[in-house]
Amino acid sequence: METGERPTPGAVLPNPEDKPVYVNRMFARIAPTYDLMNRVMTGGQDVRWREKLLDLCDLPAQGALLDVGTGTGDIAAAARRRLPHLTVVGVDFTYEMMAVGHMRAARAALPFLQGDTFRLPFPDNTFDAVVSGFLVRNVVDRVGALREQGRVTKSGGRVVCLETTPPSNSVLGPLFQVYFFRVVPLIGGLVSGDPDAYRYLPHSTVAFPAPGLFRHQMEQAGLQNVIYEELMLGSVAIHVGTKLNTASDERR
Repeated sequence: METGERPTPGAVLPNPEDKPVYVNRMFARIAPTYDLMNRVMTGGQDVRWREKLLDLCDLPAQGALLDVGTGTGDIAAAARRRLPHLTVVGVDFTYEMMAVGHMRAARAALPFLQGDTFRLPFPDNTFDAVVSGFLVRNVVDRVGALREQGRVTKSGGRVVCLETTPPSNSVLGPLFQVYFFRVVPLIGGLVSGDPDAYRYLPHSTVAFPAPGLFRHQMEQAGLQNVIYEELMLGSVAIHVGTKLNTASDERR
């Protein structure tokens, strides 16, 4: 498979070395219908999840927020509505997603930057909170991405991640399996015209660590007091970690 091509049937997830280009091209293709598909797929619950994520940021009214993997700017726009004097910046690897966001009047004034989650274009200790929504499962090195988010977070600030979680072994687990692997690709194909992208979604979710294991990865990245809250019957989780105060920070 050449770099960036869609995986062949039966090989829904790309090889690690191909993943950045594959994910970038996939999101570029579905950018025009991405927000609509999120609302349809979650029954509108994704709006509530993003509000809950912002609750957990504990932001000061005139603080600074970075939204990594901002996409069309859903989280960034919600933060600006909530705190009009907040400095909000959105960064994404995929230009086409941000371009769709800029076409919407409520998001046109948001500062969007194209950037790499492993090399964020900001100095250390810049933001009161750094957030991501459905980003981390799309990167190859989760700990590295989290460590970089922690780098640009102020000491005492928070890194907050909203992610889908692997279907559990509970009674509802088989129902989620049917929904994720059968219904979501069907709806995704109808809404976006790209069922391959929505075959990737359930497989990337299954490949993502369970909430307790992801908490450990956040701790490996240097975050402390990591907690998580499961939503929608355990199909989604929000993790919150606090940046460790370093000796150099304490001397400032």
